[in-house]
Amino acid sequence: MEKGDELGRVTLADIAREAEVSVSTVSKVLNGRTDVAAATRVRVEQVLSDHDYQRATRGGGEAPLVEIVFHELDSLWAMELLRGVEAVANEHGAAVVVSHSGSRHAPGPEWIEAVLRRRPLGVVLVFSSLPPEFKAQLRARSIPFVIVDPAGNPDPDVPSVGSANWAGGLAATRHLIELGHRRIAIVTGPEDTLCSLARLDGYRSAMTMAGLAVDPTLTAFGDFHAEGGFAQAGRLLELPDRPTAIFAGSDLQALGVMEAARVRGLRVPEDLSVVGYDDLDIAQWTSPALTTVRQPLRAMAEQATRLILALRNGEAPEAPTRLELSTTLVVRSSAVAPGRP
Repeated sequence: MEKGDELGRVTLADIAREAEVSVSTVSKVLNGRTDVAAATRVRVEQVLSDHDYQRATRGGGEAPLVEIVFHELDSLWAMELLRGVEAVANEHGAAVVVSHSGSRHAPGPEWIEAVLRRRPLGVVLVFSSLPPEFKAQLRARSIPFVIVDPAGNPDPDVPSVGSANWAGGLAATRHLIELGHRRIAIVTGPEDTLCSLARLDGYRSAMTMAGLAVDPTLTAFGDFHAEGGFAQAGRLLELPDRPTAIFAGSDLQALGVMEAARVRGLRVPEDLSVVGYDDLDIAQWTSPALTTVRQPLRAMAEQATRLILALRNGEAPEAPTRLELSTTLVVRSSAVAPGRP
């Protein structure tokens, strides 16, 4: 039987015969059962992939679930993404399953077994990409997936929804330059994360276009959390020629930066201007209110959820989709001209 030959009539018996296993073993693999030997599972998955086998939906018996998978949940940033998924899922009468697994690069092996058993309508992933075997397993069961706010550069065959991180970094830094700052530091996220590097590139571009030197001692990598912002800002503020402004790669980092300034007797914004990133709800309630770059997290998650539902219904284009939503500078009170009382 050639790949794609009479695709609609490929049966479990055909798959079992070619993989040299029983029909019940194929069924176990399709349903994510763990009582199948690893080598056997790989062989069956390969045959399923060779024939582009798509398991038929179960009609009224299919659980109306949309799943979102995080590598970390303990942040307001994650809650914004969750709200976006919930909004679209609710419109379609679906519940939301939240999973926590792996690192920022990919979910762990325990997750794939569980999601195959749940068989949701689709999966929103907050990661860089998926291992090839995970993609094959999800596709074999007609479970579409989309990466939102990718930590890295997703594979060409993986649809994703992100935001204009370079433009956001450029806008934040330009704002500080236009206020008159020349010694501007950046505390960004992890060095192996795409959005961190894009925001850093935006910062560097703004400095270069303004004819300002990019001082490597004013660049710090953190973890997008307040503790990291506090630690990295502490080092920057102890420099003999400390910065007059700091662009933080997230609002939570900006809170840490502001606290690092406070414990050193520095006032924000009089002694140190601070700009954040994300525009979480908390940004408007800081003292002073935080100037920040609005990243449309909820809208990104909404778009990702609509995309997986469209893929599920066969309405989306076959070519992988890359969406990048715009970012906006939100000017509040945490950044002013240097030396201004």
